[in-house]
Amino acid sequence: MHGMNQFAEATTGVVYIHSSPAALCPHVEWALSDALDCRANLKWSTQPAYDNQLRATTNWVGPVGTGSRLASVLRSWQMLRFEVTEDPSDGVDGERFSHVPGLGLWHGTTSANGDVTVGEQRLKSILERGAANVAGELEYALGTAWDEALEPFRLGGVGAEVTWLARSAG
Repeated sequence: MHGMNQFAEATTGVVYIHSSPAALCPHVEWALSDALDCRANLKWSTQPAYDNQLRATTNWVGPVGTGSRLASVLRSWQMLRFEVTEDPSDGVDGERFSHVPGLGLWHGTTSANGDVTVGEQRLKSILERGAANVAGELEYALGTAWDEALEPFRLGGVGAEVTWLARSAG
């Protein structure tokens, strides 16, 4: 960190490609390589939850905000199922981005242990809109539909090889 800056300059995270058509895999790698300014050589394996689809996981290191940049690049392909996490760092909350075809992209803030957090102002807004839909709005804020849709695909990654990517910060 520079001088008295109270915020982190670099952080880490993970990109989980839960399902991708084989023909799209090289394009995903090129996009990640471009966004991280380093070569992404992912180790693709079959996705048992979805026939003829592949999966890959990569850890990354980069400047704060890299998770958002990666999610933005990946959402270009609507048929991908993916998650991007950015770990919390000094002065900066963590984030999780989840994408499911048909549901689109969801974004949430995460705590140090990975739990999705819902801020005070968002909770107040949900409560002000009325009790009739509080449960539904909380489910949306927590990304419940995305978690439910991705859970069978997450299990496909047990024991899979992980690739590390790094982008210089600052």
